[in-house]
Amino acid sequence: MSNIRGFLASFLLEDLGFGDVTSEAVIPENVIVEARIVCKEDGVIAGVSEASELFKMIGIDVVTMVRDGERVKKGDVVMELRGDARAILGAERTVLNLMMLMSGVATETARLVEKARRVNGKVRVAGTRKTTPGFRYFEKKAIELGGGDPHRFRLDDLILIKDNHIKIVGSVAEAIKRAKEKASFSKKIEVEVSSPNEALEAVLSGADIIMLDNMSVENVEKTIRNLKEHGLREKVIIEVSGGINFQNIEEYAALGVDVISTGHVTHSSKALDLSLDIVKIISLKANN
Repeated sequence: MSNIRGFLASFLLEDLGFGDVTSEAVIPENVIVEARIVCKEDGVIAGVSEASELFKMIGIDVVTMVRDGERVKKGDVVMELRGDARAILGAERTVLNLMMLMSGVATETARLVEKARRVNGKVRVAGTRKTTPGFRYFEKKAIELGGGDPHRFRLDDLILIKDNHIKIVGSVAEAIKRAKEKASFSKKIEVEVSSPNEALEAVLSGADIIMLDNMSVENVEKTIRNLKEHGLREKVIIEVSGGINFQNIEEYAALGVDVISTGHVTHSSKALDLSLDIVKIISLKANN
């Protein structure tokens, strides 16, 4: 949690600078208010714990009304706040940006998971490393809150041999051979392939996971059929990736793949609309 507090403090400092000159000019010192964060549309909420922690860091009392990962409707109150007016307004935009972005990712992930599992109850919908620099932890957490799988957080999580690795070493088989020679037994090996033949080569060479990258539905179906004919389908995890979104995810899921990964949930999700409203002025806090 200490690392997360550091992130939150840096986010707040980025927006606050040397102080909120508007609030300092307009609002007297020591004004105590009650406020609330309200949903302006339906979705899956995320970032509640982070927002709560940030407000507590600046001395604001917080009561959360919903939990991360819950479905919310327009008009629902997410949290109630009580404390110094200047402090609440100084943190307002930072908190809303964080929650709106995370909730947008969680909401879109939930939509994709729900649609994919209508036709394949076991499929995992995963994110990718197409994340915002400095914001990956929060986007990956939002994916999980939406019912998805975060996939790799960093390059050291998994050996993932991609097309450029293969171009440099010459073949799928050679890349896997080198990985097996040098990698720890604890690391799974995934290989990105672009054709049914490359997929077969990867599995025969000992890949644990194959990523069928930018393959058409027809080629994915052909790849799975080919692996079944060679008695290899159950020996490998099949992931499909590349250009997958709400319009086509059901087609890929119906083929019986194990994982569908998509950068769509992090680079193209619409932020969930939230607002912070002052609802009551309590008092002028006594000066010490």
